[in-house]
Amino acid sequence: MSFLKLYQPFFDLHNWATVLTSANDWLIILTLVMMECLLSVDNAVVLAAQTQSLPDKHQQRKSLLYGLWGAYLFRFIVIGVGTYLIKLWEIKAAGSIYLFYLAFKFFWDQHHATKHPEQHKEKKVDNKKHFISLFWRVVISIELMDIVFSIDSVLAALALSSNPVVVLIGGMIGILAMRGVAEIIIKLMQIIPELQYMAYILIMLIAFKLFLALPLINYEVPNTVFALMILGILAGTIIYHFLRKKKTMLSK
Repeated sequence: MSFLKLYQPFFDLHNWATVLTSANDWLIILTLVMMECLLSVDNAVVLAAQTQSLPDKHQQRKSLLYGLWGAYLFRFIVIGVGTYLIKLWEIKAAGSIYLFYLAFKFFWDQHHATKHPEQHKEKKVDNKKHFISLFWRVVISIELMDIVFSIDSVLAALALSSNPVVVLIGGMIGILAMRGVAEIIIKLMQIIPELQYMAYILIMLIAFKLFLALPLINYEVPNTVFALMILGILAGTIIYHFLRKKKTMLSK
């Protein structure tokens, strides 16, 4: 019965009508959308990096669309149990381990590909070892990312408004905006390939941030500091790309 009470506000039509007609609630919703986009810049970069393993733009966009619906469903579930999320430090621990694994696997594969290009080529072509297709593996990976990233966003949103409908509307619009950012980053990655490496460096930083937030350490990296770190790494990557490009052109 207590579990059903958590989701009761979502099915209260009067609650929805109050939120949709309240200027104050819309102000909070707009704040939540902006916050979602700012907090999820790193998420957008990571999602864009994940889709790069798919062979064409159609599959990349399709995977983001499937991930979008999964993100909406998960966000609905998470907001309902949002008041209990602070106690679930195990989710952050699992998320941190998963992100560390993801970054380590990417750099290990890149290192192995450089040392053994022929083996890497064969490995890339052969998909028979997997039970599911590459497309669905990417979709599942996107969903896992959404699970990890949405926890902090929901907790921050619930701090601004205790009404789950306000948090849900703000989160859903924010997720949609963030997916648009991901598509822009996909296009940028085609121009600046180094952004993919940068994305996995960010994954490691995010994993470390989640690790520091565990009760054992209980240190929260300020969002402003983290955002500045992301912007610094992004700027450094772009500068490195153009300097490298210039050096290559001069050597010719």
